[in-house]
Amino acid sequence: MQTLMMTGMTAGALALLVALGAPPASAADNAAYNLVEPGILSVAITGDMPGLVARDRKLVGYDGEILQIAADRLGLAVKPVPMEWSGAIAAVQTGRVDIIGGNVAWTEQRANTLSLTDPTGYFQNGITSKTENGWHTLANLEGKAVGSMTGFSFLPELRRIPGLELSLYDSSDAALRDLVAGRIQALVGDPPVIDYAISKNPAWGLANLPFTDNKSDFPLLTGVGRQYVFGLSKENKTLADAISAEIRKLWTNCEVKAIGSRYGNVSETNYTPSAQNFRAGVDRPADWKPPVCGQ
Repeated sequence: MQTLMMTGMTAGALALLVALGAPPASAADNAAYNLVEPGILSVAITGDMPGLVARDRKLVGYDGEILQIAADRLGLAVKPVPMEWSGAIAAVQTGRVDIIGGNVAWTEQRANTLSLTDPTGYFQNGITSKTENGWHTLANLEGKAVGSMTGFSFLPELRRIPGLELSLYDSSDAALRDLVAGRIQALVGDPPVIDYAISKNPAWGLANLPFTDNKSDFPLLTGVGRQYVFGLSKENKTLADAISAEIRKLWTNCEVKAIGSRYGNVSETNYTPSAQNFRAGVDRPADWKPPVCGQ
């Protein structure tokens, strides 16, 4: 079976000590940002496409391209720092890296501990299993051996499903291998990562179907229009706001869709926010609205 997910980790490892992209920012600009190294944005690289990886001296992937554009416009070089997702949030909080991204979901808990940017895109979780199963509800997971990723926000909700036997993985690649091999029956992971892997490996015979329940008591698993964001430390809100402003520009001119098309993010689900403006009054002003294409 071809390994799809970790190629970016290899590129990131080779680039660990190399700053990528823009020329250094001015001293005045640097003073506004609380960076690990002046003029350099240290980025956690967890290795999953199509999210955020380092390749050929650039950040690539959907979030990767967006962050590279933002860093270039802000006059910051980029330094990839490879790590497992399970340690990425702590790395930001302890000052090992400046930012995490690549399919990082917004949650209120994360908003309480990190400075989270405006969304780069939207998503809905689902179930990955053999195509013939057609699983798309919480009930389909009852009594099943199910895989997911260490540190994912919806794990407490998964554990509430009756009879579910949960296995946790440090990489999507490992989880997909076990699913194809039959060691687990279903996987609940990052929708863009799963969709990208399936599109590259049709012989696997897998389908990723969104949850159709939309249950209020399982909001992180079944909610629609959830947001992908970048996360920085609470001490780095000024930089988070500056990156948010650059993200907004990419929504205004619809460049997000052009970037998304390069990574298979062609569904309108990726660009349609929830009808519930759940960040307003939480980590955004009461009149804040999530971005949409062309506005």
